[in-house]
Amino acid sequence: MTARTDLAAHLASLDLPQGLVATLMTAAAACVEIRQVVAGGALVGALGASGAVNVQDEEQKKLDVIADDLLTEALLACPAVAGVASEEKDTVQPSANAAGEYLVLFDPLDGSSNIDINAPVGTIVSVLKAPSAQPSEADFLQSGRQQVAALYAVYAGQAMLVLTTGKGVAGFTLAPDGRWLMTHEDIRIPADTKEFAINMSNQRHWAESVQRYVDGCLKGADGPRGKNFNMRWVAAMVADVHRILMRGGVFLYPWDKREPNKPGKLRLMYEGNPMSFLVEQAGGKSATDGKQAIMDVIPTELHQRVPVVLGSANEVDQIAAA
Repeated sequence: MTARTDLAAHLASLDLPQGLVATLMTAAAACVEIRQVVAGGALVGALGASGAVNVQDEEQKKLDVIADDLLTEALLACPAVAGVASEEKDTVQPSANAAGEYLVLFDPLDGSSNIDINAPVGTIVSVLKAPSAQPSEADFLQSGRQQVAALYAVYAGQAMLVLTTGKGVAGFTLAPDGRWLMTHEDIRIPADTKEFAINMSNQRHWAESVQRYVDGCLKGADGPRGKNFNMRWVAAMVADVHRILMRGGVFLYPWDKREPNKPGKLRLMYEGNPMSFLVEQAGGKSATDGKQAIMDVIPTELHQRVPVVLGSANEVDQIAAA
């Protein structure tokens, strides 16, 4: 069997600051622990509701809380981390590390609705430079272009970790010995696709432009697009975007009129920015309303929401023109 590069060796080859390497290795190690709890499921008492509601006014699952605690504790103990922000918490949490250089934002367990049915879930992480030693919430409100790294782990048939530090995208599979081993050296998203991911149950609530785009896809070879499309929807952004990185496609979670004052469902800082960084580094595109790149949005609040379109570049352009 050919020897594979592990995550530590890959990061060492990129000539990154040691603090960033330490931060990423800490996050990756926490993902291994989360994977173990996810794999245990009912055997370790990790399924079901926690009885609490998070800052998003969503019912927390037990695994949401466990994953949040694992990531938070590990990262705050890392000397390179100045503070963290979680999708599950109201406010940021500064560390006691006087020399902390990095801020880490994360969605500890994306796809909570999938937990109890044993469908894919994952963890999403975004890393920023810390402007100050004792960061405030304002220090976290940096645009996605300021990210120095982003990763996600998807817990499915295999556990995979997909990473960018702004030098392309690499994928790693979790080995039985607990190491992340490189299995996908240079992930690239094809510019064209015949696959889209969207929650069709919300169709009647979408803006007209999204309606037109999806209608064109559904009409297949006889419609304006002149080709047949497949639709996929896992109900976990991390899993749907992972599929796009593996074989192409486009993911949409648009604004809809059920809550017209909310710009979107997904969170800019914990989902939109890190996933857009990964997609763009793999040759894809991202957009909010179909025109502005997600990473160009200037954040104004920690839990800001944003409409999301990302994936194969030519398909994102088609959505913008719809």
